[in-house]
Amino acid sequence: MGNLDGRHVSGWAALDGSGTLSPFQYTLRETAPNDVLIKVLFCGICHTDLHQLRNDYGASKYPMVAGHEVTGVVTEVGKKVKDFKEGDNVGVGCLVGSCQGCSPCKQDMEQYCSKRIWTYNDAYPDGRPTYGGFANFMIVDQSFVVRIPDNLPLDVAAPLLCAGITVYSPMKHFEMTESGKRCGVIGLGGVGHMAVKFAKAFGLHVTVISTSPSKEEEAKEVLGADEFLLSTSEEKMQAAVQSFDYILDTVPSPHPLDLYLSLLNINGKLVVLGAVPSPLHLATASLILGRRSIAGSFIGSIKETNEMLNFCAEKNVTCLIETITPDHLNESMQRLDKNDVRYRFVVDMSKSI
Repeated sequence: MGNLDGRHVSGWAALDGSGTLSPFQYTLRETAPNDVLIKVLFCGICHTDLHQLRNDYGASKYPMVAGHEVTGVVTEVGKKVKDFKEGDNVGVGCLVGSCQGCSPCKQDMEQYCSKRIWTYNDAYPDGRPTYGGFANFMIVDQSFVVRIPDNLPLDVAAPLLCAGITVYSPMKHFEMTESGKRCGVIGLGGVGHMAVKFAKAFGLHVTVISTSPSKEEEAKEVLGADEFLLSTSEEKMQAAVQSFDYILDTVPSPHPLDLYLSLLNINGKLVVLGAVPSPLHLATASLILGRRSIAGSFIGSIKETNEMLNFCAEKNVTCLIETITPDHLNESMQRLDKNDVRYRFVVDMSKSI
């Protein structure tokens, strides 16, 4: 415990709905038998962080220490912790707790537990608030800590704990991994670029589908997509009808599903990954005339996350990042609001207060 002054932690918190982050001091709980104390080294910034900090969902609680793409090093473990030891490279994603007794939890799908505990802007059963990775230390129950493979750098691994697993989990569950199959990726943001990377790693033929013609070169030359489809071109969209086996829809804003469902082959699957705040338009003929499926997926389990991290280490799948220091957090949030990042900001928390 030599790195901590008692249990006092230095972090960056929003104090109100302006979302402005400023230095914030708070106290961690004592290390319980199942707890892992982590020195945070890196934390990715997700669009959800921006929405939560600004109370866009109407449920934000302040002060708020955000951050749910956390990587760091174990500095202490509780007496019942057997899978982690001091010095291990570890990560923490979107959740730090669940009931661990319901049907989803017993099936290793704790992300669907009705009593799941978010990494921040939530509370433990005793009422204490949860604080995220915009800080220099965290204490997390061992069941919600994952091991980062030694050959996977901690900075590029951080966004895998949200953006990465959000793609990997549905691709595995819906069997969208057969080499040679054709996969479309709608949107090329933080989640979208990971969709391209995982699809290529699985051996799929990948097409980025976007409204922005300026993203074609990036999609092909940087991310390795095989093709680019401009969705605002009626001619090109018509030519692509029934040409995909799978589509990963990563767009978090309203858009018409019919436009994209027609691109699927018979028995094709479209999986929605973006949390769209308003209803999406759909004509049922788009589904029934092709026996097509629409599904949704939410992050992934701890078991899947460990599997994903090992896959990434083996296949060299990493997130494209821009590293910042904590004193640039507010500036980076403003840039994120304008989608001015390729493709994830990652905060170097070792440069914290």
